[in-house]
Amino acid sequence: MTEKEKAKSELENQIRLLKSGKIIETDFLRFLRDLPYKDIGDIKLDLHRKLRRGLPEVIYGQDKNIDQLRKIIEHINEISENIIVTRVSLEKFQTLKQWFPDLLYHDKARVITFKKKPEIKFRSSILILTAGSSDEPVAEEAYITSLYLGNRVEKEYDVGVACISRVLDLREKLNDYGVIIVIAGMEGALPSVVAGLTSTPVIAVPTSIGYGASFNGLAALLSMLNSCSGGVSVVNIDNGFGAAYQATLIIQKISQSKHKS
Repeated sequence: MTEKEKAKSELENQIRLLKSGKIIETDFLRFLRDLPYKDIGDIKLDLHRKLRRGLPEVIYGQDKNIDQLRKIIEHINEISENIIVTRVSLEKFQTLKQWFPDLLYHDKARVITFKKKPEIKFRSSILILTAGSSDEPVAEEAYITSLYLGNRVEKEYDVGVACISRVLDLREKLNDYGVIIVIAGMEGALPSVVAGLTSTPVIAVPTSIGYGASFNGLAALLSMLNSCSGGVSVVNIDNGFGAAYQATLIIQKISQSKHKS
């Protein structure tokens, strides 16, 4: 018996146990949560991540070829789940669009989704800030990812410390959010400033924007890791997706806590 056949047999057995009353719904859901991935050859889709973590798998598209992306989208489409594919070129999107007319391309973010309107799942919201307009592509990746993961999202771009009054003007609203994502290149100072003004958790995203000594974002990354303001966590350089995913996990926990109380 193959692994696939074993998994199918075990699923059928669990269904029989549920119907007979020998296990309860929570036991059955726990079994589903731990089911294996979907093996489609050179790709193994984790379609049960949503059951385990509350959030679906997001596809990193940059180095995947058209055939791989096509197979992934076909299988996700079968389960009527919205899709998020990051780092996709316009050329790849235009090819995929021929097979999947319902795909939508968010050009600044370089993210593909279906045209389905994102469902808002959480009450708490995310605020996305950028130090400069040059950071916008990374910010848009964070924005679109956050939106399609079920969040209420607002954004304020070009509020860097070179004109400190721009971020100070936002001071009154910073505590209104569940998480703030702060995106900055150059010396990466903005997350520390924001964290010093609010009790809201801050996720810092260094970008590769800057002159030579910024070392393609390494200077900003090290500045953010060495922030003297408490409550700042840091993701990798240009990783708008990572910030959005982490922010959503925090928002999800806030929502679950409020629901229990």
